[in-house]
Amino acid sequence: MKSLLVKDLAVPLAEYATVHVSATLYEAIMALEEVHALDQSHYRHRAILVFDDKNRVIGKLGQFDILIALESKYTQLGDLDRLACIGLSNAFIQSVFKQYSFWSKPLGEICSAAAQLNVDDIMHRLGEDEYIDETASLDAAIHQLIMGRHQSLIVTRGQEIVGILKLSDIFRDVCVMIQSHEE
Repeated sequence: MKSLLVKDLAVPLAEYATVHVSATLYEAIMALEEVHALDQSHYRHRAILVFDDKNRVIGKLGQFDILIALESKYTQLGDLDRLACIGLSNAFIQSVFKQYSFWSKPLGEICSAAAQLNVDDIMHRLGEDEYIDETASLDAAIHQLIMGRHQSLIVTRGQEIVGILKLSDIFRDVCVMIQSHEE
């Protein structure tokens, strides 16, 4: 069996939702909806790529980024990724919820205010561990996703960004491979 490469599963950049760094959260959500309208068979993309004035991808706006942006008090907790890695008890999570009065306003009101947030303020800035060459093996990509606990990787060809490799697409293909070996 031929070994799969990153480029075999990557979503081309042209098919992905994108916004300029100066866009609002509302504009980013609309860009995502526009992409989904083209393929209504499933919720295809879960993130929006953010471009700068030089047309370079500088960040992503994912589901967690958007949900965290709805409640500004999360910034008071510091690095949420680090907190998640240490493992938190349900009692601790509930005590923080009460102590900081998270989500004290109605969700509709919170969403209305969030629509005008600037993407630049809430996006995830890409780290060097979030890029992978299109000719890398799929197993190398899986390792990189696991070690970085990423939902996707930015796929490159030299210095050019050419696509996105999503954890969900890899997972789907791995499941198919597992099923094919049990028949």
